[in-house]
Amino acid sequence: MKKPILFALLLSLSFAISCKNDKKENTEAEGTTTEENVVEPVEETVNEDVKKIKIKLEPKSDSKVNGSAVFTETEGNVTMVAVFDGLTPGTHAIHLHEKSDCSAPDGTSTGGHWNPTNEPHGKWGDVKGYHKGDIGNFEADENGNGTITFSTDQWCIGCGDPNKDILDKAVIVHQGVDDFTTQPTGDAGGRVSCGGIINLE
Repeated sequence: MKKPILFALLLSLSFAISCKNDKKENTEAEGTTTEENVVEPVEETVNEDVKKIKIKLEPKSDSKVNGSAVFTETEGNVTMVAVFDGLTPGTHAIHLHEKSDCSAPDGTSTGGHWNPTNEPHGKWGDVKGYHKGDIGNFEADENGNGTITFSTDQWCIGCGDPNKDILDKAVIVHQGVDDFTTQPTGDAGGRVSCGGIINLE
């Protein structure tokens, strides 16, 4: 009689321990939390202070010089990127002129160099003086293609400051080289391409 009773006690003890372990595992499972990866939305910031104008340049003085120029203003700085084709290979002058009127066949309707501060003609940054339109020279390759990038904080787009605002001025490409000395044009030769800086928006 003792052996069956002992066996029954051992069986009951084993069953109790098994139930306790199952309960512990269930409790741990119920207490487990899964962390989900939360993706924070990315806010796109649009800089409303950026201004941009793109213009086309047309041939003048019986040339075949076409081009385009993009003016971009951001953080108080204006950058001009201009590209041309149809040029004679070599060095050519490029300036901003007083008026955006490109109607004359030779481009003279744009007036002289833009010079609101009445300085002598010269190379940009010269302590002796220079026009606000004295951009300088650039090179055309053997195929007549040329490009120039120019950046300054002395221009603005539509700010209304007569000493900085490039709106209603014109980009003129010349046949020759600006010598930065001859007054008031730099002896740059005829005007072979013209584009008015006009805000069409």
